[in-house]
Amino acid sequence: MKRLLPLLLALLLLSACGGSNADGPVTDEDVELMVFAAASLQESLTEAGERYREDHPNVTLVFNFDSSGTLKTQIEEGAACDLFISAGQKQMDQLDAAVAPAVNTDAPEEARAEELDLVLSDTRINLLENKVVLAVPEGNPADLHSFDDLKAALEAGEILLAIGNEDVPVGQYTQEIFAYYGLDEAALNAAGVLTYGSNVKEVTTQVSEGTVDCGVIYATDAFSAGLETVDAATADMCGRVIYPAAVMKNSADQGLALDFLTWLGAANGGGPVFEAVGFTGIN
Repeated sequence: MKRLLPLLLALLLLSACGGSNADGPVTDEDVELMVFAAASLQESLTEAGERYREDHPNVTLVFNFDSSGTLKTQIEEGAACDLFISAGQKQMDQLDAAVAPAVNTDAPEEARAEELDLVLSDTRINLLENKVVLAVPEGNPADLHSFDDLKAALEAGEILLAIGNEDVPVGQYTQEIFAYYGLDEAALNAAGVLTYGSNVKEVTTQVSEGTVDCGVIYATDAFSAGLETVDAATADMCGRVIYPAAVMKNSADQGLALDFLTWLGAANGGGPVFEAVGFTGIN
């Protein structure tokens, strides 16, 4: 409940002043919301959106699913976006003036503030938590049962592992796991034991199709794809996998975007949909 207080306060303020919608945060007029969301949210957020529209039939939700890095770049370049849900803090931080000096120190301070001031104040929350897992194709042909097994097999050059690119949150979590085990990604890549995906769905597909021996993906993607997971990374290995969400300052309907975001985190809203596939809500 504590994490929703800033959202509720902002929602009341927008209702009082009209925000970008003079009739308040939710209207009876036909409206469209552009929602940019991490690829790992595709199935669950689509279902949640369908449930939201049962009570808001006038709202059309347009989803753009891709890697958080790609979405962040699109928003920076001026793409119309009302709500952004990232699979990593880094990508949201790079749009948030509140943390701009910490994430973009190469640019002059005044340029940083102008470029990165894209998050609507008091709307950013940590919406969900996921897990990074080691997933295997049907039958587990490489007989892997843990990240320890993965380390040994990679060093022996015995397997092919699919991971996300370095600009993709799941790829960045994988890099943390490599660092934890003392593995040299460049050397592994040169040895031909790694393949890459531009988002977590591409990595998941490689595992599902059996073109690799295993892949590092999210627990929720493994669930949606019906894949077996043999181990889950701990916080010591790669940190917590937190999904921040925020309304964008250039949203055409900030009040409605905030209403949808609040609903997504609610126990009587989108919460059960996310929990059903393995996400954990953050209180």
